[in-house]
Amino acid sequence: MELVVHKINGEPTGRKVQLSENVFGVEPNDHAIYLDTKQYLANQRQGTHKSKERWEIAGSTRKIKKQKGTGTARAGSITSPVFKGGGRVFGPQPRDYGFKLNKKVKQLARRSALTYKLNDQEIIIVEDFSFEVPKTKKMIEVLNNFKVEGGKNLFVMPQVEENVVLASRNIQRTKVALAQNLNTYDILNAKKLFVCESSLKTIEEILA
Repeated sequence: MELVVHKINGEPTGRKVQLSENVFGVEPNDHAIYLDTKQYLANQRQGTHKSKERWEIAGSTRKIKKQKGTGTARAGSITSPVFKGGGRVFGPQPRDYGFKLNKKVKQLARRSALTYKLNDQEIIIVEDFSFEVPKTKKMIEVLNNFKVEGGKNLFVMPQVEENVVLASRNIQRTKVALAQNLNTYDILNAKKLFVCESSLKTIEEILA
């Protein structure tokens, strides 16, 4: 499959790039996509939630009423979960939500996501670019040139371009990612995938 390379002003350069069939033309595997996306979202969770159990509550351990003759249930401590301000039974505790996923499954998931994007004509190849100054206006002009302002856009860069990152930081639903860090969630979450010409080589080396 060949795609036209565009300038950042939206016009075609007249050149085309050949996309690898091993990366952009595979048989998509939905279950691999599900697993990779699930792992990515799980890894974003901090897992720092915590509630105090009975033994962690600061309170007197004095028996608050006599054992018998009150007509109500027996009670031994004010920190009991049945009282207001007492400990919580089986409350949330700090934990790690991450889980292991084989490397080949993750690669298959990313190849499947890229194949879906190519089939839906949502991949745009652009020349390598950078900004002299980190102006949000510059990135808005690029989005306007391709008539995608307001949608979810992902720019895949071959290397860190600080000015490009800063220029896109204040634009909602526009994200910049490195080719070597591209993940399934970001690919599928974007409506348009802007891939820099030099990024293709990195993507194909990692996923082929």
